[in-house]
Amino acid sequence: MGTAFIVGVFYSLDTLYGERRDRSILFWKSLPVSDLTTVLSKLAIPLAILPLLSFVITIATQLIMLLLSMAMLLGSGVNIATLLIQVPFLHVSLVLLYHLVTVHGLWYAPIYGWLLLVSAWAPRAPFIGAFLPPFVIYVVEKIVFNTSYFLAMLKYRLAGPEASTSMAPGGTLINEMAALTPAQFFSTPGLWIGLAIATVFLAAAVRLRRHRGPI
Repeated sequence: MGTAFIVGVFYSLDTLYGERRDRSILFWKSLPVSDLTTVLSKLAIPLAILPLLSFVITIATQLIMLLLSMAMLLGSGVNIATLLIQVPFLHVSLVLLYHLVTVHGLWYAPIYGWLLLVSAWAPRAPFIGAFLPPFVIYVVEKIVFNTSYFLAMLKYRLAGPEASTSMAPGGTLINEMAALTPAQFFSTPGLWIGLAIATVFLAAAVRLRRHRGPI
């Protein structure tokens, strides 16, 4: 999941900037595809495609590990029924898919929207253009008001919403993911505020792409 998020960050930063840098934007603009469709299709990569690809790779890896464990138990004469009972493979898979679609998809939408906006605007060095403004806002807030609300907001967005029910000590990551029920997730104000902010970022990215040419 961490790798998919990092890939999504770098993809979002480079996708609109890259087409202006290598002048391929001239080719794409010659096609009968609107700027809105183009930006939304690029957003779909980190929002949907990468989480699903991460899910497939994870499940394949876990399945291989399960089969290897079964082979080792069979070789030692141990009954594999105990292993199959103790490993809730289907439950783990469904919880992982739910977490990837909700948190790594919908919850991270404003992050990817901001990165796409910077990618459409930056004349050069989009990485600096994406991360320098938040750092400046944090420093100015800290110096002027001696508070860290902006940093707390970023941490909240990156960490994801917390379940209302507390986890028992020693709980697993899968149980922690499952504790955030759909009702709790979709009733979280931060989700809808984030989606509204993402919409604003995407609208600005579409407008910028419409008027920006090759670098």
